[in-house]
Parts: sequence; structure tokens; C-alpha cells
Amino acid sequence: MAWFVVETRYVQEKYGEVRPRHREYLKSLVERGIVAVAGPLENNIGGLTLCQADSREELQQILDSDPYHLEGALAERTIREFTPVLGAWVPAQ
Repeated sequence: MAWFVVETRYVQEKYGEVRPRHREYLKSLVERGIVAVAGPLENNIGGLTLCQADSREELQQILDSDPYHLEGALAERTIREFTPVLGAWVPAQ
């Protein structure tokens, strides 16, 4: 399993209407252990999500099923692999 940081930028005219469906989708990903933490960025310009998946391709498919993507509420999405080294929830090495 790999960790990924996903940063999104919203289409300002669309994201508000889609947000309830997007959050329900994220809740299902939390329950499946895919999303560790997610939330909007300052001024609601976009959001940041920390995810875990077997591969970037698998994560891409999961993110493409998000209502924000399906309903055209995303202006931009960036996926970067991330390696947690230190933190309260990171196992000691």
C-alpha cells in the first residue's frame, strides 16, 4: 500500500451544489480505509486528501468515481505519492 496526497481546486460555480454527494462518497472511502483525512483548503478554493491505495492507477479510478469529478466540480487535481516518516499515527521505525 502506498500513501498519496491529493490536492484539488474547485470550479467555484459548481462545488457547493455537489459537496453533499462528495462528502458522502468520502465517508465511504474512510470506512474502506482509503481516506485517512480530508478537508477543504482556506477560502474553499479546493481541498486536500490523504489517501492510501495499492497503486496510483487504483487511486485514480477511485477518485474518478467522486461526484466532484463526475459532475464537473473540479478545475484541477494533483496526485503525489507521499512517504510518512514521522507523526503521531506513524508506526515507530
